[in-house]
Amino acid sequence: MLKIGIIGAGRIGQVHAESITKYVKEAEVKSIADVYLNDQVKEWAANMGIAEVYNDYKKILEDKEIDAVLICSSTDTHSPISIEAINAGKHVFCEKPIDHDVDRIKNVIKALENSKVKYQVGFNRRFDHNFRAVKEAVAAGKIGQPHILKITSRDPMPPAVEYIKVSGGMFLDMTIHDFDMVRYLLDSEVEEVYAQGAVLVDKRIGEEGDIDTAIITMKMENGALAVIDNSRQAAYGYDQRAEVFGSKGQVAAYNDTTSTAELSNADGVTKEKPLFFFLERYMQAYAQEMREFIEAITEDKDVPVGAIDGLKPVLIGLAAKKSIEENRPVKISEISF
Repeated sequence: MLKIGIIGAGRIGQVHAESITKYVKEAEVKSIADVYLNDQVKEWAANMGIAEVYNDYKKILEDKEIDAVLICSSTDTHSPISIEAINAGKHVFCEKPIDHDVDRIKNVIKALENSKVKYQVGFNRRFDHNFRAVKEAVAAGKIGQPHILKITSRDPMPPAVEYIKVSGGMFLDMTIHDFDMVRYLLDSEVEEVYAQGAVLVDKRIGEEGDIDTAIITMKMENGALAVIDNSRQAAYGYDQRAEVFGSKGQVAAYNDTTSTAELSNADGVTKEKPLFFFLERYMQAYAQEMREFIEAITEDKDVPVGAIDGLKPVLIGLAAKKSIEENRPVKISEISF
């Protein structure tokens, strides 16, 4: 059985630990480390059956029994710990983004050269049942040649301003998922980006130099056009939709709800609001990405989301930021790689 070490015991580290424990029979979480280790984390780990809990992640990397590590720590640690883990011969699952700095991501890619290490990046939406069905329909040619992709991605509430200060900005912490979806659903690279943004939700976000509302349009290398609309706050819940329109039709994915029940009476027709929290919406997607990461290791297959897939959305995000700053379309080729 594959033995896993998790670096970072925050919300996403705990989600992955629970996914493996509940849904992945071929692996077990042997240890977890967090620099801010406290009694609450220790109690949670004990309840999960995780025997070894550290405040120093290097103990996980030094453990010869550990086959793979999940890097779920703060973003600024992702690339250096990735390189340490690769050099230690551990397979790596790294939460997005690998880094906000292109050169640091390139250093990770270089460390993987001539290595047998499997390296997967945590873009969990690729493993969602709705978006995967859209992808399969497009790939099978059911809508013909793709012409237009529309993605709506709106959070139920804005993050804390303290998070905004270290997140890298909306395009690198939120829209990065949507940039990955554009590449995934259209199976094509982004050629040019034009972004417009505003501060309409929380003025404190603007005071930190970020935006909370955006529309991004993209030209794809295959000729298709894509548009993303983002908001940090949707009063009705977590709004996650996608539509691909093509020469022979269109395919769309809508929000998940608690139920599909629809009430019709004299007051009108009503149905459930979208699921409110991202963990509710994507819990099964998190489990599936863990299954496929473990499968890539045990069956010696390519990971479904590699380091290059981790780089490309960052390049698009940096191009979008440049577009906002300079009020013009920006080609991806303008961003250093």
